[in-house]
This record gives sequence, C-alpha cells and structure tokens, in this order.
Amino acid sequence: MPLSLRITPEKENMIKMASKRAGKTKSAFIIEAIDEKLGLVKNRKKMIRELAGWLTPEEAKELRTSVEVFNQINEGDWS
Repeated sequence: MPLSLRITPEKENMIKMASKRAGKTKSAFIIEAIDEKLGLVKNRKKMIRELAGWLTPEEAKELRTSVEVFNQINEGDWS
C-alpha cells in the first residue's frame, strides 16, 4: 500500500544524503527506519541468530544470503 508523507525539504535532503551514504534507496532507508522503530529489524536479526545455532555452516551461509533481500529495496519497485 502506498504511503505519502509530507516532510520539510530539509528533512528530505537529510534522508537523501543519509541513504546515499548508506548505499540504499530513499525508500529502503525509510522502511529500515520504520522497521527499527517498530522493533522488526531487531527481531528478525535475533531470529536469524537463534536459527543459525542449529544450522550447518553451509545452511547458515544460505540463510544469510536468502535474507539479504530485506536490505535491498529499489524505488522503482514502488511505482
């Protein structure tokens, strides 16, 4: 579901600069911030760490690769 935010140009510029430094799109940066505020990032990372204890090194590597998609969101995907 699309969401529209009204923010000041100064804040938009701050988001643009911070997302560029992080190597992420503005959308990915904002979604990550929301996830962190909601506690979703911490829970996902904690769950992966807990599961990794039961996995072989190969399975753990595959899991890390599989969840990397959560860190990559392209603005073009939201059109």
